[in-house]
Amino acid sequence: MIYVTRRAEFSASHYYHNPNFTPEENQRVFGKCSNPLGHGHNYVVDVTVSGAIDPVTGMVMDLKELKILLEREVIQLMDHKFLNKEVPAFAEKNPTTENIAVEIWNLLAPKLAHGELHRIRVYENPDLFADYYGE
Repeated sequence: MIYVTRRAEFSASHYYHNPNFTPEENQRVFGKCSNPLGHGHNYVVDVTVSGAIDPVTGMVMDLKELKILLEREVIQLMDHKFLNKEVPAFAEKNPTTENIAVEIWNLLAPKLAHGELHRIRVYENPDLFADYYGE
């Protein structure tokens, strides 16, 4: 089994909020991240595809094809967006790093023409990331 990874970057804003909490509870649980005006991050996404090497092409997947798919399905949807307000998946759930990783998986997995999606890793900063390997 061979693994290939493509990296992409996007910038977005978000906030954390539980509608069942009072404003004080949201502040206590989520701290500065509960500001309804949001705050921003520069995200880095690693998409790892696994599979056998095709004997004709010598590739598991053409990484240019993966770049195009990432741009169309993820970057255009999330880059320079207020995730809570502009990305439908986050209308009712917090756009945490973990939930962003799951959403990217859901966007990409059914659209891969070659290989299988192995891992999504989303970095919110160099020291904080979430891995998702599907269910």
